[in-house]
Amino acid sequence: MSPETGAGAPVEESSAARVLRAANRAGKTVATAESLTAGMLCAELGSVPGASTVLQGGVVAYQNGIKHSVLGVPAALLAEAGSVDGRVAELMAVGARKALDADVAVSTTGAAGPAAHDGKPVGTVFVGIASAGGSYFREFLFPGDRTAIRAAACREALAMLAAELETAGPVGDVQ
Repeated sequence: MSPETGAGAPVEESSAARVLRAANRAGKTVATAESLTAGMLCAELGSVPGASTVLQGGVVAYQNGIKHSVLGVPAALLAEAGSVDGRVAELMAVGARKALDADVAVSTTGAAGPAAHDGKPVGTVFVGIASAGGSYFREFLFPGDRTAIRAAACREALAMLAAELETAGPVGDVQ
């Protein structure tokens, strides 16, 4: 059933609300690790009433030193690949899941511009997901300016997180 306005027109559920609904249904907690989005994901999740039931927190790891020291991304990988890399995104999510004691974590890293970063063109974004079932990343190339790229990364990260949680199934389901 979709939420409705006083005029009877349906209101579309936000991506953050979808994540929280799915996490509540699955009985899972969530965390974020953000470079490119610099806290936008966690802020979006926290803007939804009831977020405290599932949102553990987030790590803004803008600098490689924080990706390494707080999230456990190997310094050798950061030196070799740079921060705009799928393996880095994946390991950021793994590190956030561990550091924040969450069931599922999402991460973002990329090049929002105005110039290329680590040899990757502006618009290159990696989103990582980590759960008890494993970890993975997806690569995107978004058009637009810095603001548009960061917003698109946030939308895709929330969509990926929601999909991961929706496949987890409700608490008590036999898989």
